[in-house]
Amino acid sequence: MFPQRRMRRSRSRNIQPLLCEITLSKNDLVAPLFVDEKITAPLPIESMPGQFRYPISGIATVAVELWKRGVRAVLIFGIPKDKDPDACSAWRAEGVVQQAVRRIKAEVKGMVVITDVCACEYTDHGHCGIVGDTRSGPDLLNDPSLELMNAIAISHAESGADIVAPSCMLDGMVGSIRTALDKAGFEDVLIMSYSTKFASALYGPFREAADSGFTFGDRSTYQLSCGNSREAILESQMDADEGADILMVKPAGFYLDILSEVATLGLPVAAFQVSGEYSMIKGAAERGWIKEKETVLESLISIKRAGAELIITYFAGDVAGWLDEKQ
Repeated sequence: MFPQRRMRRSRSRNIQPLLCEITLSKNDLVAPLFVDEKITAPLPIESMPGQFRYPISGIATVAVELWKRGVRAVLIFGIPKDKDPDACSAWRAEGVVQQAVRRIKAEVKGMVVITDVCACEYTDHGHCGIVGDTRSGPDLLNDPSLELMNAIAISHAESGADIVAPSCMLDGMVGSIRTALDKAGFEDVLIMSYSTKFASALYGPFREAADSGFTFGDRSTYQLSCGNSREAILESQMDADEGADILMVKPAGFYLDILSEVATLGLPVAAFQVSGEYSMIKGAAERGWIKEKETVLESLISIKRAGAELIITYFAGDVAGWLDEKQ
């Protein structure tokens, strides 16, 4: 005899939508955008099919199109025309990100504009701040780099950014930026910290897209080792204690266990489905090995199920359209 509880009763096609535990919404989505100061027309990113670097002059048009699809937040990465050891172009008022923010805000006032606060795209060595000599050789200097991040964050806030997102994994970066923003009169600007960011092999396509590869060493002295879960949670807890408004786990898909635990800390959590995750799905779909739409939606629902309120994904525009199809 069957038990009285039959699980398949609740899986009939007309009942399933009523009992769905996790649903994906357009409000969950953040679209990353690359803005290149050196170009005048969209430039395809070879390792990320369907993604582009956009010129400053065209970035507002992209934001308008995303807004029409229902995407309500973008994350801006800048590629400057000039690089130097101190990332001077990262915080100038007429920098690439600063111009992009002003243009988007002028065209789409309701769009939430998030800016990546880092220096890897702006330094000629490709590291995320000021480099100097240490006991183990040339490496990222923590405290001098904090001053640089403060200047970048303030310049982004002055341009109209709603949220600044420090991604450099420096010790004390959230507390330092929060203090700097408050002193400059930007108490209402949120900080979305890349609080748990792993030294991942999945960033390769991004480094092509953002022209942010490093010329020596690696980033393992400031990003997390993939096997260190306790350290990962501690990093997010410390950023929460320093005043972060939103925590982030990056990459998303390989680290759902970490995401689930970070979500218990009590703050909103973002998850970044990174360039390598995007390119793997795209590459397999183009070869007919998987179905793109179904795989993407499954991956994003899994990220949300693990505890993310926001999902940063290069599929954001496509997903918004797919969600319309399901209505």
